[in-house]
Amino acid sequence: MFSSSLLLSSPIEDSNLESFIHCITPTPPSRSLPQSCIQELNSQWQPLDKDIVEYFTLEDLWNCYYEWSAYGAGTPVVLNSSEEITQYYVPYLSAIQIYTNKSVTASRTPREDTDAVEFESDSWSDDSGSDKLSRSLSNNSSRAWDAVSEDSSLEQEGSWPTTNKLGNLYFQYFEMSSPYWRVPLSDKVTELARNHPGLMSLRSVDLLPASWMSVAWYPIYHIPSRKNEKDLSTCFLTYHTLSSSFQDSPVDYDNSCCSEVAKTTERKPKPKPKGSGTISLTPFGLATYRMQGDLWVKPDTSDEERLVNLHCAADSWLKQLNVQHHDFNFFSSHSTM
Repeated sequence: MFSSSLLLSSPIEDSNLESFIHCITPTPPSRSLPQSCIQELNSQWQPLDKDIVEYFTLEDLWNCYYEWSAYGAGTPVVLNSSEEITQYYVPYLSAIQIYTNKSVTASRTPREDTDAVEFESDSWSDDSGSDKLSRSLSNNSSRAWDAVSEDSSLEQEGSWPTTNKLGNLYFQYFEMSSPYWRVPLSDKVTELARNHPGLMSLRSVDLLPASWMSVAWYPIYHIPSRKNEKDLSTCFLTYHTLSSSFQDSPVDYDNSCCSEVAKTTERKPKPKPKGSGTISLTPFGLATYRMQGDLWVKPDTSDEERLVNLHCAADSWLKQLNVQHHDFNFFSSHSTM
């Protein structure tokens, strides 16, 4: 079902933060909607006067994470000693909400999806890399995570948006288990798609602007190995929109529940070479955990400002959708930013 994804390279002159963002940005192949189908789109979110409407399928999106889930996504990191290493991160599905204009048949109700985040003690196999993940997170972090889990579970009841302006909530999933017990993103999506086939068949043009996902990135190893580099244990939480409405910005979002993210998209357009044949899902939001020192903030750059702006964008998005995101709450409460 999955095909190999091409690992992106990053220019050496980029800061470590920019290199990370570049290397973990999924770029599913672009498809063109037949002219006869353009008029069927929702005119509120999609311009109907375009000659070509590009989209991606969710299955193609998950394909981008297949090799990353198996081996880790490598990103170049320049240490303070000017030595360059490659740091590898494994992606985990942290949260996802899919809104559609039309109801999609599923074997579970949205409420049951909320309950799907229960702890799964047998998720990790002996060779899954959990031992590497355990080394990158301390026991104190695990205890802190459990405390946040209890708080989040109390707040979660009744927090999901039910207003019609968001569209039909086809599917939602919020990971609540400790990082030790999670399975990589591609495995989790395959598991969830057994009961929700739309996770494979839906297209970005089928999704309303409130559709989004969050990916947690945990470090597993770096080559060559270097000890006592505390910043190499930094974890990241990225946010990505899933709807074609955000691929470019011709729509007036002033009355949209997603206006803040639309503004962020307009301020930082996603460059896409003509004929590239891909769609870049650059993160619109980001949070960090265990970031120490200045390894990820390059002097005389806008790194620090960008970190703040990305964190604020994620916070604004969650508030607009009235969502309590467990991982975001944990990362934010333990962030040094």
